[in-house]
Amino acid sequence: MGTSTEPSADETDAPDAATEETEESAVETARKQLDRAATRLDIDPNVVERLRHPRTVHEVKLPVERDDGTLEVFTGYRAQHDSVRGPYKGGLRYHPAVTRDECVGLSMWMTWKCAVMDLPFGGAKGGVVVDPKSLSAEEKERLTRRFAQELRDVVGPHTDIPAPDMGTDAQTMSWFMDAYSMQEGETVPGVVTGKPPVIGGSEGRDGAPGRSVAIVTREAVEYYGWDLSEVTVAVQGFGSVGANAARLLDDWGANVVAVSDVNGAIYDPDGLDTRDVPTHEEEPEAVMTYDAPQKLSNDEILELDVDVLIPAAVGNVVTADNAGRVDAELVVEGANGPTTFAGDEILEERGIPVVPDILANAGGVTVSYFEWLQDINRRAWSLERVHEELESEMTDAWEAVRAEFEGGARTWREAAYAVALRRVAAAHEARGIWP
Repeated sequence: MGTSTEPSADETDAPDAATEETEESAVETARKQLDRAATRLDIDPNVVERLRHPRTVHEVKLPVERDDGTLEVFTGYRAQHDSVRGPYKGGLRYHPAVTRDECVGLSMWMTWKCAVMDLPFGGAKGGVVVDPKSLSAEEKERLTRRFAQELRDVVGPHTDIPAPDMGTDAQTMSWFMDAYSMQEGETVPGVVTGKPPVIGGSEGRDGAPGRSVAIVTREAVEYYGWDLSEVTVAVQGFGSVGANAARLLDDWGANVVAVSDVNGAIYDPDGLDTRDVPTHEEEPEAVMTYDAPQKLSNDEILELDVDVLIPAAVGNVVTADNAGRVDAELVVEGANGPTTFAGDEILEERGIPVVPDILANAGGVTVSYFEWLQDINRRAWSLERVHEELESEMTDAWEAVRAEFEGGARTWREAAYAVALRRVAAAHEARGIWP
C-alpha cells in the first residue's frame, strides 16, 4: 500500500463529453467494454449484437421563448437502450456537449448498472444541447416543460423514468413531473425520480451516488487487506458525488488528502477536514479558496501518490496520455466513464485495479428505485431505512462482483460486466425475440 508524499503532478450518473487523444465517444467505449466482457462468457452472440445497439433514440426540437421575447430552438434526445428487465431508467442532462452518441453510450451503461445492482430496470439516458448557466430560472422551466411534453408519449412510471443528471436537479424533475401530470390529468410522481421529498422524492437520493462510492471503496480496501484508517484518498470533483464520498470516507477514518473542483485542487498530505471544505452545492467553485498547503491542477490530482484515487468529476479524464502517470494503488470510479478504454488497458498492464462506475456510483439509481417504490406504493421511507437498504444492496452487488472477480475475471470491470451481462442475457433468452 502506498503512502502519500509530495505530488508527482458527474442521476448524477454522468460523464462530461471531455475529449481525449482519440476523441473516443461514450458509445465507442461502451461497445468496446461490452465486446471485451462478452468474449469470456457463454452468451448467445445474437444477444450481444442486440445489446450493442439502442432500441430507439428519440430526437426532439424544443422551441423556447427567451426572457427578451426571442425564440430559440434547442435539440433534445432520449436514448432507450434495453428494457428486457423492466422500464427504462436514466438521467436527463442539460449540457452544450450533449450528443446522440453520448446518450446512447450512457444508456448502455445504465443497462449494465441496473443489472449489476439487480434492479428491475433497463437503461436510458437523455439530454438537451444547452448551457444551463445561460438560462434564467424561468427559461429553464419553460425548456423543461416543453421537453416533458415532447417526451410524453415515450416516458411514464412503467415505461421510462428520467432522473437528474448534469445541469439538472430536483427542481428540474419537479417541473418535468408537473408538466407530465398536467397532461395526464392526475398527479404521477413516479414518472421521474430525484424529486424533492415534499412531492414524492426520497430522502437520501441526492447523496446516494457518493454514499455508494464510499461503501464500495471501503469494501475494496478491506478486500486488499488494507486498514482504512491508514489509507490516503484523492477525490477529483467535490460535487454531490465526490464530496459525499470524501466526507463519508473521512468519517470512517480514511485520510482524504486532496479534493478538487473545476478550478483546481487542494492538497494536504496530513489530511483535509472535508466537512470544512465547501462543496459545489454549498459554495460553487470555492475549493481553491480554502486554506491548504498546496494548490494543484485537476490533471495533477490524478497523478498524486495516494492509495485510492476517486475520479468523481467528469468523463474521459484517465486516458492513454496520463494513465502511465497515475500513482494510486486503486482507482474507484465516481463519475461515469472517467477512464477511457485505452487508459483502462494501461492501468491493467500496470497492475492498478479499477473498480468501475457501473458498480461504484450505482447508489443513485438504487435510491431512485427506492423512490419509485415509494411513489408506486404511496408510502415514504425514513432516511435511516434508505441508508440501511442502500448498504444492503451495495454490499450484495459487491459480493456478486467479487465472486466473479475471484472466479477468473481479469479486472473488476470485466467482473461487473459479467454479472450484468449474464442477467440481461438470461432475460433476453427467457423472453425470446418477437418473430
